[in-house]
Amino acid sequence: MMRLAAFAAVSVILAGSAQAAEGKAEDGEEVFKKCRQCHEVGPDAKNKLGPVLNGIIGRKAGTIEGFNYSPANKKAGEEGWVWTEANLLKYLENPRAAMPGNRMAFAGLPDEQDRLDVIAYLKKFSK
Repeated sequence: MMRLAAFAAVSVILAGSAQAAEGKAEDGEEVFKKCRQCHEVGPDAKNKLGPVLNGIIGRKAGTIEGFNYSPANKKAGEEGWVWTEANLLKYLENPRAAMPGNRMAFAGLPDEQDRLDVIAYLKKFSK
């Protein structure tokens, strides 16, 4: 009986952790305002100082046609860097540390929930 209670408690804790590890797209839309100076998403999005972020999830780094990427970003793509949710989570925390030599001037989003929320928002514009 004690084992069953302990198992139930662990299950509740793990379920809460999994739920906490997910982002909310509506909150991500608000956080994305920090990104809009350089990036666009949506049906009418265009490259700005940074590339369009439509379809970023699952896309190889440095591959938006017509955008002048840094050599570091191009190299990352050539070496197989794909914008998975895990890579985005790492990159958005500290772009310069995640991909040394890239030109992104953004310092990053230190709050993990903000990063998860932005990723959830970007997923709305990915396949």
